[in-house]
Amino acid sequence: MSEALQSLLDLLDLERIEEDIFRGRSRSAVVPRVFGGQVAAQALVAAGRTVPPDRHAHSLHAYFLRAGDPGAPIVYTVDRIRDGRSFTTRRVVAVQHGQPIFHLSASFQTDEEGMEHQAEMPSAPDPETLPTAAELLPRYADAFSGTDVLERVLEAREAVDLRYVDAPPYGTVGEVREPRSQVWFRTNGKLDGAVDRPLLHVVLATYVSDMTLLDSILLAHGRGGWVTGDVVGASLDHAMWFHRPFRADEWLLYDQESPSASGGRGLGQARIYTRDGRLAISVIQEGVVRVPR
Repeated sequence: MSEALQSLLDLLDLERIEEDIFRGRSRSAVVPRVFGGQVAAQALVAAGRTVPPDRHAHSLHAYFLRAGDPGAPIVYTVDRIRDGRSFTTRRVVAVQHGQPIFHLSASFQTDEEGMEHQAEMPSAPDPETLPTAAELLPRYADAFSGTDVLERVLEAREAVDLRYVDAPPYGTVGEVREPRSQVWFRTNGKLDGAVDRPLLHVVLATYVSDMTLLDSILLAHGRGGWVTGDVVGASLDHAMWFHRPFRADEWLLYDQESPSASGGRGLGQARIYTRDGRLAISVIQEGVVRVPR
């Protein structure tokens, strides 16, 4: 396991203050606020620690309410909304400086047999044929808004091996492209031993899901994104449905598109497939996407 991945796992390992109250810390992100994927992942950890281990997360719905302060701890309070025969529901509120910054509802289910069908996996090149972040990002360093941005982006990607199928938004600034993006991702190291639990794989996918989902909005308008400074924005809400088991330390294809942008907001939707073609996760996110004045 890489040092960066161990650092991420430590970040997601919350301190239990009371029975249903947890505390998490943060680290610096590419932008001067807490990375949304971190808050969503930590909130799901908090919810999962109040649920029996035989019930697995099958959906989450979340709202980003305020920008998080990376220099302050985040307190997560869990409400035990429902414990049914098959489903368990939890609500989590994340608080900083006395104000809620994030709200999550998550549902967990016992394993169950049922009808089966899924959307077919789209075509994509093998991930090993694509450049790593360390190989790809320096090619576009001149497009970044500051000299330290490249270093911060590379640091943010150290724990996750994330590979773009086509050029990222900051690689084709000014070029209007189809509002669709694909990336392969997996953790930078294997998950084994005591940490190899089903909830952790779901939590890590939640963390990564906020990294690139709004890229397809930027592509449709020839914008480079937050790292180039030609847009400003933030995640507003986020929803995920976990359909089938998967491993976050094995390649997952994140197939993303944007059906709409209007009113200073953009919508991204995506499907995440295992390498052998199983539909593992569906994702939808809306974010603020504004052109600086």
